[in-house]
Amino acid sequence: MPLPRRHFLTLTAAALALPAQAEAPPVIAAAASLRFVMPALTAGFAAAGGGPVRVAFGSSGTLAQQIRNGAPFELFLSADAAYVQVLADSGAVQAAATVYARGRLALIAPHGGLAVDAAMDGLAAALTRGEIRRFAIATPEHAPYGQRAREALLHRGLWEAIAPHLVFGENVAQAAQFASSGNAQGGLVAASLAAADTLRARAESALIPDAWHSPLDQSMVLTPKAGATARAFHEFMQTPAAQEILAAYGFAAPEPA
Repeated sequence: MPLPRRHFLTLTAAALALPAQAEAPPVIAAAASLRFVMPALTAGFAAAGGGPVRVAFGSSGTLAQQIRNGAPFELFLSADAAYVQVLADSGAVQAAATVYARGRLALIAPHGGLAVDAAMDGLAAALTRGEIRRFAIATPEHAPYGQRAREALLHRGLWEAIAPHLVFGENVAQAAQFASSGNAQGGLVAASLAAADTLRARAESALIPDAWHSPLDQSMVLTPKAGATARAFHEFMQTPAAQEILAAYGFAAPEPA
């Protein structure tokens, strides 16, 4: 449930009351599915009285490994609750995870190419005709959207046929770049990326049914290095203002606790 705005403002006021030299802008580790929405979120945070933040993007698995190795991140915005749990199990974080959004998976392909539909019938037909040479997903071993892409393809019965043609992005943003640029004939990526203006200009997309893959419960957790600004941003992510921004970029609201 979103925190009351007065709670967020109280914490933000405390952060802003610190001397300027007391806290450098915190570094937030953010899943690649957030690449296009983060500028709007940081702008919304600033408009609500928050301080500056820096953002490092990557696959959730890679960022979690960096946190375990001592990277100076103060807040981790994962694309999947599982990687936050891994950190908690290893003792790298002590706080409980908070789900801030639910991600969606989308099929994308350059305009005028592969037929795009939610049931992936066009992809199945193209595979049958031998027309698919390269198809992009994020690396399943450390990218949640890559894991869900594999689940969706297995559900649709396409995994064996498409496996020889797969090209893997280091993270879902790279997979989206492959799939929208023509370097691949299509791909399964985060709907939050597919809906961005830069990708919509080059590619069309269709949402894959949620029932075809495990939930993408995008979860966040503070690290032991977290200062006041990182904590304020953590609270901001749970406010109606942040939820509005996330919804505008294709994220669904978290399931009620």
